[in-house]
Amino acid sequence: MESELQDLNSSSKPPPPPVPDDLPLLKPITTVFASNTIDLENKFSPYVRRDVYGTMGRGELPTKEKVLLGVALVTLVPVRVVLAMTLLVLYYLICRVCTVFSVPNREDEQEDYAHVVGWRRVVIVQCGKMLSRIVLFVLGFYWIRQSSFCAHQNPTSSSNETGRPGVIISNHVSYIDILYHMSNSFPSFVAKRSVGKIPLVGLISKCLGCIYVQRESKTSDFKGVSAVVTERIREAHRNASAPIMMLFPEGTTTNGEYLLPFKSGGFLASAPVLPVILNYHYQRFSPAWDSISGVRHVIFLLCQFVNYMEVTELPTYYPSQQEKDNPKLYANNVRKLMATEGNMLLSDIGLAEKRIYHSALNGLFSQC
Repeated sequence: MESELQDLNSSSKPPPPPVPDDLPLLKPITTVFASNTIDLENKFSPYVRRDVYGTMGRGELPTKEKVLLGVALVTLVPVRVVLAMTLLVLYYLICRVCTVFSVPNREDEQEDYAHVVGWRRVVIVQCGKMLSRIVLFVLGFYWIRQSSFCAHQNPTSSSNETGRPGVIISNHVSYIDILYHMSNSFPSFVAKRSVGKIPLVGLISKCLGCIYVQRESKTSDFKGVSAVVTERIREAHRNASAPIMMLFPEGTTTNGEYLLPFKSGGFLASAPVLPVILNYHYQRFSPAWDSISGVRHVIFLLCQFVNYMEVTELPTYYPSQQEKDNPKLYANNVRKLMATEGNMLLSDIGLAEKRIYHSALNGLFSQC
């Protein structure tokens, strides 16, 4: 999502061959950069799966796991799919009723219902939070452990600034992250423009106040979208009734053990940020969406009876004047804080390397 706001950070390692911006995430690249999966795992460790399902979810499973998987496919999965779809349709109908006589906001080539006020906004937000949590329950997240740190002043800040954060900054591990943040704070996200046209989901994304970008290629609206995000962050900081923004500054998902370089788009507004750390514990299947296809991941996730999530909310981070003047410094300091508090390793690779890793894995598996 946030990856559209800033160019990819340069790596300290020799740069890989250029990868076209319009390349699909799992589209094969003709060159394989390593001869075996061990070399690949050492080079692209933030995207390596370490659960029993193995690389790309294609590992050889023990007999017990195969039996559990088979039983879940015919019993648990159909029930969860029906319940999840029912909740999706229900919330769509709620959003439809609440917006039927409302005109969407259409500023800066965006369209949303996030600025609807009164009882309609209350119903949209409260029902959205409640139903998102129920969906998480249906998916096996029965208990979500949440913890928060006591507020403290940013040691680099010389001011006594207070007030609401303008944006939530979170690490990105899975599409499940979005459901959690919807259930907790119902923020606005940055999403692909095509999301707004998906049946059911499109209207819901507009009620969230999503900012749409053209992910396939960096068109002339790239700079405009960045300006829209910055203004929305400033508005959320100034106005408690405005929808708060939610950004994943890494720009892609990881296995949850690493924190990638932050894009500075979410820090251009110089507004305080709320860092949130998501951690998924697992014994069999990891909910991380790192190096596995979407369909395969959804099926395996639905087959797992219990899924675990731990959330740590850090104090609001108020930037110093130096950080306000230097968004990259601001982003890097928040990243280091989150890595320390979340016990994560820092990595200097990003989305381009993830595409290369996926392509190399596809090449190796196609030779098997």
